[in-house]
Amino acid sequence: MLRSILLVILLSVAVAAAGDMARVRVADGFDQPVGKPDAVGFYLSRGFLSYHPGEDWNGLGGGNSDYGAPVYSIGDGIVTFAHNARMGWGNVVLVRHVFIENGKLQTIDSMYAHLSKVLVRYGQQVRRGQQVGTIGTNNGMYVAHLHFEIRKNLQIGINRSAFPRDFVNYYRPSMFIEARRKLAGGGRSVPVEINTYTLGGMLQKPPGDDPKATEPAPRGKSKGDPSPTPRSFRVNRFDDLTW
Repeated sequence: MLRSILLVILLSVAVAAAGDMARVRVADGFDQPVGKPDAVGFYLSRGFLSYHPGEDWNGLGGGNSDYGAPVYSIGDGIVTFAHNARMGWGNVVLVRHVFIENGKLQTIDSMYAHLSKVLVRYGQQVRRGQQVGTIGTNNGMYVAHLHFEIRKNLQIGINRSAFPRDFVNYYRPSMFIEARRKLAGGGRSVPVEINTYTLGGMLQKPPGDDPKATEPAPRGKSKGDPSPTPRSFRVNRFDDLTW
């Protein structure tokens, strides 16, 4: 009898994680995705621009000094994507969060891209400050950094080019977080839709999804290594309040 009950529970959990709806813990607030909780040891090298609807976070040491540094979920939520998206993304984690604002439930997606390692899996519940991956270079395409976004539009997924890069679809990440460090109503769980975006007709859980996906460590020109140092992206230091 006990064995049957356990089997039913396990099946229920699997359906909740893999179906259209899942129960998600309501967030009690949000923190920065690096140097938790306040991005200690990191700086914002590029913020929200018309062609870049997110933020790039770099370690204070510059170059690839932050390669492999921890990346954290900004708040309680559920993983809706944990996979190598290739293209300009590399390893990506998407987490869906629910929070209460002005007495109403709100839902957002947080995106963590160019990761060297993915440490979570699709359908996994994560807590505020839980490590979801490590900073990478997208297989040498960039100098190591975290590309981070917060989306209002839950249909974007990896297909960012299909949607305007504006404030209808996105938040400025740091402004969003600073305004919501502590929120009321956190802790209880609520149902939320999780299969809301596609990847070329494929749901966000790709076949053969590997939560342990990794990229090779970056190689430089030290110790006789002739391989090129990953090219740098354009760096803009500016106030996130402007655009």
